[in-house]
Amino acid sequence: MKGLRFETLAEGHLPAVLEIESQSNGAPWTEQSFRNELDHPHGVFVVAIVQGEVVGYAGAWVIVDEAHVTTVAVRPDDRRAGIGRKSVAELLARAKVKGATCATLEVRAGNEAALGLYESMGFVRCGVRKRYYPDNREDAVVMWLHDLGRI
Repeated sequence: MKGLRFETLAEGHLPAVLEIESQSNGAPWTEQSFRNELDHPHGVFVVAIVQGEVVGYAGAWVIVDEAHVTTVAVRPDDRRAGIGRKSVAELLARAKVKGATCATLEVRAGNEAALGLYESMGFVRCGVRKRYYPDNREDAVVMWLHDLGRI
């Protein structure tokens, strides 16, 4: 997407992030959850910006050498434009700088678009967390990318 750039999450991004979150997540994070990411000692959190507007975001926690991807979302009108892929790639590149050598995440079992995206980036399905999501008790697929050098 032309003009796409990334910034580290800041206070001024929160209104747009919360709007995208409410449109994207059946069990949305609270404002406080996002505020906690502003100075999380192990956190990496990027926002995707196009023409001055936040269009997506991605977050992870780096624990020892693992990047645990905690959230990824793109504004509904901007989906299928490569923003999610580029956001995850940017997130993982920044996690590598913090010492991550591998990455893991959970994704809704029914979210075929996200599963396909992560698989195309080298993540593999490794397990299932039964009834993981609180809004509808949907299972989560656990995925791993064992070599961040592939990103």
